[in-house]
Amino acid sequence: MKYAFIRQHRQHFTVSAMCRVLSASRSGYYDWLGRSPSRRVLENALILGEIRQVHLDNRQAYGAIKIRRALLLQGRCVGLNRITRLRRIHGITTRRRRRFVATTRSKSHGWVAPNLLARNFTSTAPNRIWVTDVTFIPTRQGWLYLAAILDLYSRKVVGWAMSERNNTTLVKEALEAAMAQRRPESGLIHHSDRGGVYTSGEYRHLMTINNIRPSMSRKGDCWDNAVAESFFATLENELILDQPFATRQHARSELFRFIEGFYNRQRLHGKRSLTSVV
Repeated sequence: MKYAFIRQHRQHFTVSAMCRVLSASRSGYYDWLGRSPSRRVLENALILGEIRQVHLDNRQAYGAIKIRRALLLQGRCVGLNRITRLRRIHGITTRRRRRFVATTRSKSHGWVAPNLLARNFTSTAPNRIWVTDVTFIPTRQGWLYLAAILDLYSRKVVGWAMSERNNTTLVKEALEAAMAQRRPESGLIHHSDRGGVYTSGEYRHLMTINNIRPSMSRKGDCWDNAVAESFFATLENELILDQPFATRQHARSELFRFIEGFYNRQRLHGKRSLTSVV
């Protein structure tokens, strides 16, 4: 490893100086240079290239565990410790995620649904439990609001809508899109915060006629809706921080590409990611 370090940094430091600091032999170093790379070194170089490709293809968002799972899906079996070591040696780091930020505020002074999930964010089958929330996207033209609905089984976005206003029409469009695409059976649980758009009579009526069971977080507790909040944190970390949106239309285009082109079709989600889920 000392000799490999010297070769890697010889454009910046003299071989003599590095050998002296590392207590390495100059003659041994030059003898090492003349040898053919070992099988282990060649394998590491190949695996490193694959790690870098997965890292770039997935917006620098994957840690060692997800990189290993992505490689397994490609037919490449590599140990987790090896991936961790190569990432550390070559400075391949995951983007740091921001903490959850409240996106809606409770304005309900009347009807509130019970919390049917109680932070149990698991589902045994698709289209049994959906979670939803609204976030805002900054553009130079002003805010663009995004309402998204995620299936707890696959963690994919099953319905979403965008608008210049955060109102009941926005969340209704997201739910109607999810219903049209998934056509869930009666009894679906719909979990949200207590925002006024979700407690409105118009939205409640839409859930009632579709036989949807409403569920709501406790007041001001974002962890009761952690899966939806986590999706928005991912969105901010992997897309919004990359580029300032000049216009709302630019934001709409990039959000479509992120959700439908990357998040739903490519990005690994939870422990079911190695299987095909709907």
